[in-house]
Amino acid sequence: MKKKHHHTKKAPSKKWSAKLHLWFGLSVGIIVFIVSLTGTLYIFKDEVQNSLRKEAIYVKPNEINKKPLSIEILREKVSLELNEKYPVSSVEISLDKSKSYRFLYYDKSKKGWNYFQQVLINKQVYVNQYTGKILAVYNEKYDVFNILKYIHWGLLLNSEWGPYTIGIPTVLFIIMLITGIILWWPKNKNARKGRFWFNWKNVKNWKRKNYDIHNVLGFYASFIALIMSVTGIYFAYPYVKNTFNLAISGYWEQPKEKEIKSPDSLMAKRSDIFDITALQTEKLYAGSSSFRITLNGKNKKGKELKNLPVTVYGQDGRFSERNLLTFDKYSGKLLANKPHHKLKAAEKYANANYDVHTGSYFGLFGKIIWFIAGLICTSLPVTGFLVWWGKRKKQGKKI
Repeated sequence: MKKKHHHTKKAPSKKWSAKLHLWFGLSVGIIVFIVSLTGTLYIFKDEVQNSLRKEAIYVKPNEINKKPLSIEILREKVSLELNEKYPVSSVEISLDKSKSYRFLYYDKSKKGWNYFQQVLINKQVYVNQYTGKILAVYNEKYDVFNILKYIHWGLLLNSEWGPYTIGIPTVLFIIMLITGIILWWPKNKNARKGRFWFNWKNVKNWKRKNYDIHNVLGFYASFIALIMSVTGIYFAYPYVKNTFNLAISGYWEQPKEKEIKSPDSLMAKRSDIFDITALQTEKLYAGSSSFRITLNGKNKKGKELKNLPVTVYGQDGRFSERNLLTFDKYSGKLLANKPHHKLKAAEKYANANYDVHTGSYFGLFGKIIWFIAGLICTSLPVTGFLVWWGKRKKQGKKI
């Protein structure tokens, strides 16, 4: 007579967690793999590009003069040499006088079903501001990091609906992370011993090792992965951003700021308008990293700007500390100064979300931790699939 095997009954929470973890894992695993891989490879973009573009970023010490050439003259020179049908969009100026000016061409269409059809032009032109020499031109539209970014954001699909193809799987991934923690959670102290690290002393079976890799590494990465996922859907879904606004500053939608009417709209536009704004910006924010001046008079949506905005960045490679200046676009008179420290908590977080998402908010150490967590997230769909496949094959052999 065969002995009956008594199986311990799973708690309902673990039972349903196991089902959801499996169903969602099989349904969106491939997208989680793609998003995790592209996001991980993008993390050290600034470090890689700064190293590869060193000759273009810095001017020679013997060429540094006290006064650079006029921004308008430099813009005209770039326009003539590149002969593009689109106007120069903006210029980024570093307060480090050894760094070159960076002129940007960017124009986008609403039409087209993919990234390559929508982005009409995206070029960065590095110019020696003292001599006017163009140091390098980079076509960012086809740059590997930019392509990785747009795969990560929306699988290279139209920017209006592409993010939803990533956003929905990311929401499911958040549920998978939560259910994974529930499944990992040990019943008692004895069961806890094998959950924090690998115990492979007498284990030769690859299935067991694969299960442990999925289980242990998944647990350690899950908390960073939750931060990355929530900050990711912050970009995709307005209601997520509004929930943050409500929690942090007590309002659902951030009130739109009214554009200040230009007091000098009847006067002729000064030819040195950009130099005037640059000089005032440098005086007001002497301790900042760089600032960007809009040159084509349009915002990101292509609408005509009533004034001249200047964005000031506090630190290199970070967007969290941003100050906004508004100048009259005819006279260069300062109309508004919105420093970072005077922003509401929700506004500060809106500026910081990208840095939190990439780990750069926490410096180089944060980027390293995010990179390791990203690699583990990339491996989870693979190890998870192998766990399921191994169990499936084992069940198939039973008669």
